Amino acid sequence: MCVSSERSAEATLGFISSPCLTKVELRVACRGISDRDALSKPDPCVVLKMQSHGQWFEVDRTEVIRSSSGPIFSKIFLVDYYFEEVQRLRFELHDISSGNNGLRDADFLGAMECTLGQIVSQRKLTKALLKQGNTAGKSSITVTAEELSGNDDYVELSFSARKLDDKDFFSKSDPFLEIFRVNDDGTESLVHRTETVMNNLSPVWKSFKVSLNTLCSGNHDRELKCTVWDWDSNGKHDFIGEFQTTFKEVRTEQDGKQIQWECINPKYQIKKKNYRNSGMVILNHCKIIKMYSFLDYIMGGCQIQFTVGSGSYLFNPFYFTASNGDPRNSCSLHYIHPYQPNEYLKALVAVGEICQDYDSDKMFPAFGFGALIPPDFKVEHLECVHARPVRRIQGVVEAYQNCLPKIQLYGPTNIAPIIQKVASSASEEMHTKEAMEYFILLILTDGVITDMADTREAIVHASHLPMSVIIVGVGNADFTDMQILDGDDGILRSPKGEPVLRDIVQFVPFKDFKHASPAALAKSVLAEVPNQVVDYYNAKGIKPKCTLDYESTRTFSP
Repeated sequence: MCVSSERSAEATLGFISSPCLTKVELRVACRGISDRDALSKPDPCVVLKMQSHGQWFEVDRTEVIRSSSGPIFSKIFLVDYYFEEVQRLRFELHDISSGNNGLRDADFLGAMECTLGQIVSQRKLTKALLKQGNTAGKSSITVTAEELSGNDDYVELSFSARKLDDKDFFSKSDPFLEIFRVNDDGTESLVHRTETVMNNLSPVWKSFKVSLNTLCSGNHDRELKCTVWDWDSNGKHDFIGEFQTTFKEVRTEQDGKQIQWECINPKYQIKKKNYRNSGMVILNHCKIIKMYSFLDYIMGGCQIQFTVGSGSYLFNPFYFTASNGDPRNSCSLHYIHPYQPNEYLKALVAVGEICQDYDSDKMFPAFGFGALIPPDFKVEHLECVHARPVRRIQGVVEAYQNCLPKIQLYGPTNIAPIIQKVASSASEEMHTKEAMEYFILLILTDGVITDMADTREAIVHASHLPMSVIIVGVGNADFTDMQILDGDDGILRSPKGEPVLRDIVQFVPFKDFKHASPAALAKSVLAEVPNQVVDYYNAKGIKPKCTLDYESTRTFSP
């Protein structure tokens, strides 16, 4: 979850009355991390959390750097800064075991808590990492803050190399490229680190996106320092060479000119008389991308639909399964109290009342599944609980209350069919290649899923579409499977191994908000939606339907 998207969602949905003062980029580095054992170094990753209503929520995380006790992370955290608020941050350091990018099996190495105001006021904050209240050895974390310049354009770059020096005896070098921005005070800020291409002296690295603010602070003449390394598993990478350039030079590739640089090792240049270079680095592609904001798309006419199918609105996937208990029993999750709404209704109203503002006609049929439907009492996995579309979320609530006495809760709990139905509508929208409708599916569940394989398959397919899935876990069931679907603890894959194209699932357990305000639940559930909308349309190169008269100053991570 990105802080920028969370805060922007809050502002958009009316939870924050004061405007954002500025946007800040946070860069993170650590030193002195203790080894897990005598034979290996840790594989560190930093998780950024923000406190809201007394609880810590994950905002974003860095990449994992293998075998490093002093990592400098290339991932940049983008946050909104509010002068009048105490914005509490927590930086957690984890050792991610090889072959696993999730936190479930990771070793916790320590944490540092501070406020955003402390970081901004000092610009560079270094503090010891604490573990169970005590210092975690000599390990420390440094967070550097930089205000955004307001340039929200991104640039997409791709590099390759040719005839790099071979640093290995029994195989070829395993090269990776690092790009640094040289600041006004002479310091260097890591902009991007490519992946490692194994056993190849002429590697082609994957293309990547970076904001112009991050790359050069909006100054096209700012020096960029690029270094090429031969990766080693022990973390002691061998230096191959370096070169300097500027974005002004890089962007000339757009004019059809191929740009390449000699990769120079200064030591070899001094010692070797006939030394020319340690290889060539080639710029394969440079494209400037205009990044539009969530509001750009909304104000351009994009509707946030609570899923559309056959021209009618689909909303309210209640779980009518036996695991919820007899709705006439006060212990049931579906029990209708005369004065107190149940957890299903609380979650529905909190989220639905916000999202309905982005739906033009606000007409919703109410759907449920996993029930025996009269008069035949056959199991239905996707059944309308009201004959005609009902107006606004209050209509859905009334339809839900009216249908409960007429049905028999049963099972199994299959959620893949409803994801597939919404995905079918989203697929039709995708072919229009316009930003007209984005689909949100809200699933309210007691945690018992009987078609996990099909659900994973459906989500992977939906990740290619203009669609998001919000899951609210109701009751005290084991929500382990739902955490897997969320993808925050690793990349979700289909049973065949295909990964999601983008993270579209947000899971929140209702029990964490039982005593909080509806606004707190809605804020947590909807925080990722603006970023997911922007990510989809920007990745597809789809501009807002209507050109706005103002230039957006908001940025989103690529």
